Amino acid sequence: MGEQKVSQLNDTGQMQEFMKHLLHDVQALEHMLENDMFESGIKRIGAEQEMCLVDKYWKPANNAMDLLKDMKQHDWVETELARFNLETNLKPRTFTGNCLSKMENELNTNLGIIREVSARHDTEILLTGIMPTLRKSDLGMHNLTPKKRYAALMNAINSQLNGRSYELRLRGIDELLVKHDSPLLEACNTSFQVHLQIEPRDFVKMYNIAQLISAPVMAIAANSPILFGKRLWHETRIALFQQALDTRSTHEHLRERSPRVTFGTEWLQDSILEIYKEDIARFRVLLSSDVQEDAFQQIADGKVPNLKALQVHNGTVYRWNRPCYGIGGGVPHLRIECRVLPAGPSVIDEMANAALWLGAMEGLALRYEDVSKEIGFADVRDNFVKAARTGIDSKFTWFGDKKIGACDLILEELIPIAREGLEAQNVDKADIDRYMGVIEGRAKKHMNGARWALRGFTSLAEKTNKDEAVTILTAMMIQNQKNGLPVHEWKEPDLEDLEKYEPYNLLVEEFMGTDLFTVQKDDIIELVTDMMDWRKIRYMPVEDGKGHLEGLITSQLLLKHFSNRKHDYLDGEAPTMVKEIMIKNPVTVSPGTTIGEALILMEKHKTGCLLVVNNDELAGIITEMNFLQITSRLIKRFNTEVPHGKTATKLKRKGAAKAVKKTTKNPAVAKKKTTRATKTKTAKSVKKK
Repeated sequence: MGEQKVSQLNDTGQMQEFMKHLLHDVQALEHMLENDMFESGIKRIGAEQEMCLVDKYWKPANNAMDLLKDMKQHDWVETELARFNLETNLKPRTFTGNCLSKMENELNTNLGIIREVSARHDTEILLTGIMPTLRKSDLGMHNLTPKKRYAALMNAINSQLNGRSYELRLRGIDELLVKHDSPLLEACNTSFQVHLQIEPRDFVKMYNIAQLISAPVMAIAANSPILFGKRLWHETRIALFQQALDTRSTHEHLRERSPRVTFGTEWLQDSILEIYKEDIARFRVLLSSDVQEDAFQQIADGKVPNLKALQVHNGTVYRWNRPCYGIGGGVPHLRIECRVLPAGPSVIDEMANAALWLGAMEGLALRYEDVSKEIGFADVRDNFVKAARTGIDSKFTWFGDKKIGACDLILEELIPIAREGLEAQNVDKADIDRYMGVIEGRAKKHMNGARWALRGFTSLAEKTNKDEAVTILTAMMIQNQKNGLPVHEWKEPDLEDLEKYEPYNLLVEEFMGTDLFTVQKDDIIELVTDMMDWRKIRYMPVEDGKGHLEGLITSQLLLKHFSNRKHDYLDGEAPTMVKEIMIKNPVTVSPGTTIGEALILMEKHKTGCLLVVNNDELAGIITEMNFLQITSRLIKRFNTEVPHGKTATKLKRKGAAKAVKKTTKNPAVAKKKTTRATKTKTAKSVKKK
């Protein structure tokens, strides 16, 4: 949403006035196209880098506004929707020569400055499609960036909501079914958005190419597979963004309603105006702006109109390939903004993704006059969904109804085409080789950010709790990004990669069990006994048919019940029901309770479990086993190995011996002092810990 000064529509009169300006802007744009008023003969590229902020516990750091105060002299860094996000905008560059490496250098410079400032606030920056350590509780309205335009957007979207809440329904390796009370879910997504300036006469041709290549480019670049500790789509951003802003609800009839986040429904036929007109026809105006200019009067006066109303509306319709109108050096131009690319895994990866997209755009334009004659739009749209779901593992439909895997398509067709396109723009050969080499490396190793994260998380989750697993992933992403390595050269994350795991701020929702087995109060005790035996569990929640908590059965209760029985059931004796022996008011906590608070409650009530309740519904359970798992990991870390395979004790001893060696040459004295120094340093270390 580029326009800063926007507001929510408050009354019918304001809406009508804004709509009048919006329609005038469309007419003015049509006039400008017909009279060749746009810049031509030059191509420029640009990009926007979104990023996440991470605190010292590897969780979201909600201090973007504090960081910006320390960077107020830099106009290239600005806010994003949530307090844990920032964005840097890169300068437009002529698409030729060493433009790509210059863009990479500028991005690294900007990120270096942000890292330097962030470090003063105990904060790190992370480039990734979705931060692995994000929690649902981080997405409350308290984390909305305190600017009027963001509040206006949230309120406007909420006003269009047909149901009671926003729903996420995603299935990958795991499944996520969750409701949320605000569209701030959108803030989970961070991307690397690439812009390409387009000649107006070529816009239809180039826009259709952008649609065509979205799937394979996204497949090789996928980097958003984990949300709330669930392994979902390889590029979960695609579904998450749509569902986060989806105000529709289900109906009995079959009427079609389009979401505001869309890939499109058909090929572009005539001009950019088709997109703007369709978006105005399909989507209600959400926001207004104080529009003073008359676009036609501006043209008559020899000035370039800002088309402010059109840009405000375009900023609230989220096409994955978004058309853009802009003014540079007093001259209007058109751009295509590629929004399918996630942030990360590293800067070199992002630039390689950009080079592939830009090169393929130009290369396909050289080879084909009209790609819509080579493949049906239904196949292109299907490819897009496949790429989002399965990323680099996808199999696409291509020209001539050819079925081809993502890696083969990249290696056999798109890399050669992208090279041709970049060469046609006279991009430096060294840059072409470098960036295409990264894409080729990924395709040959069948490895991108999504696969690295999925494989790493799966391996880690088998050895420890989910919170530590996503924490290690996050820490290693940041480390690898600082090292500048492309993702296909990253090693698989390991438990020992995180030297210091501090779950002090851990919330119940991050380590509670959610795969629950429950009974109802009218069930017989024998059923409970068998279920607890089969599943090897000690606590059985009791809920009603709608998921509301009603009680708790423990193994201790069952033992007491059966020990009091003097004989087996006699014929015709009524069985005991759950409600007769259950604890009717078990100790409960909310998902936002901290680990420390939970421990205090368990100790206070002398209980081995806490039931987690959210809005009167049973959400999960935590037991002493959950705490034991965390504690055992911390105990192991106390004397665990640190990097390079040397134990902490060994390192301390080596340091002590080295210090003594410098002060004496007598072997006997040295040995004695070494022993004394080792004991002293070890004792101090233990005392400190």
